[in-house]
Amino acid sequence: MARELAIHQVDAFTDTRFTGNPAGVVLGADALDDSTMLAIARELNNADTAFVSSADGNDHDLRVRFFTPRTEAAFVGHATLAVHAVLAMLDGARLRRQKGRTGIVEVGPAGDQLEIRLPRSPLGRRVEGEELAAVCAALGLERSALDEACPPQIAGTGSTRLLIALEHGSSLAALTPDLARLAALSASVGAPGYFVFSRRPAAGDCTHESRMFCPALGIPEDPVSGNAHGMLAVYLDALGLLPDARLRGAQGHHVGRPGRVEVELQGGARLALRGRACHVFETKIAL
Repeated sequence: MARELAIHQVDAFTDTRFTGNPAGVVLGADALDDSTMLAIARELNNADTAFVSSADGNDHDLRVRFFTPRTEAAFVGHATLAVHAVLAMLDGARLRRQKGRTGIVEVGPAGDQLEIRLPRSPLGRRVEGEELAAVCAALGLERSALDEACPPQIAGTGSTRLLIALEHGSSLAALTPDLARLAALSASVGAPGYFVFSRRPAAGDCTHESRMFCPALGIPEDPVSGNAHGMLAVYLDALGLLPDARLRGAQGHHVGRPGRVEVELQGGARLALRGRACHVFETKIAL
């Protein structure tokens, strides 16, 4: 007998349909094996699809796995936001504990937004010299456009990002990335993604503006990344450039999908990612 799966499409880090970062959400995924989840993610063809299963212990309320059309991802911020937007729509907004490959995170309402509470990402090595020159060339970026107060540095574990600061936000629109060269550099640099940002945004209603390129992951340009903004807050704090421990990032407008991410560094080694989400559609798949 065929079994139906409920599937939702959600635009994350926005309150307007067809903007922000789209994610698929598959409910009732307990019985799905890895190959089926990967096939569904490939069929939906979002950058990421979240598969929601019931809890298997007392320390969490649900389990979530994330798949790109190519492979499984450890944790995805915008897809997590999408999951909890769907659950809030179906069963009310409340704090829920989500278990995944990277551990347990808490997600719940924060005013008219959703908040993801998670550990701070560690910072890695700085990238300089010929290696940095190669990355800049692949981005179509002049070294003179860099923000000298923010040395390029790798952040995160697993799905790492190279953080690159530009002096002026207007330079972001002028980037001409060579995606094949960036993908080839990822193995030697040690980061499958390049998060290029400015502390002097050209966009309004934000403190920071950014673009992110992840061709090694099959994502030419990620519209809006929650994870990378969390890494950015930790990085700026380490440099003494985040005095109030908060930032509001603008991303996605360069690819026609504008979104906003708020980050607050909290006590200890934790942070909160905040954003809105917009439900786009629901469908069913019979397996």
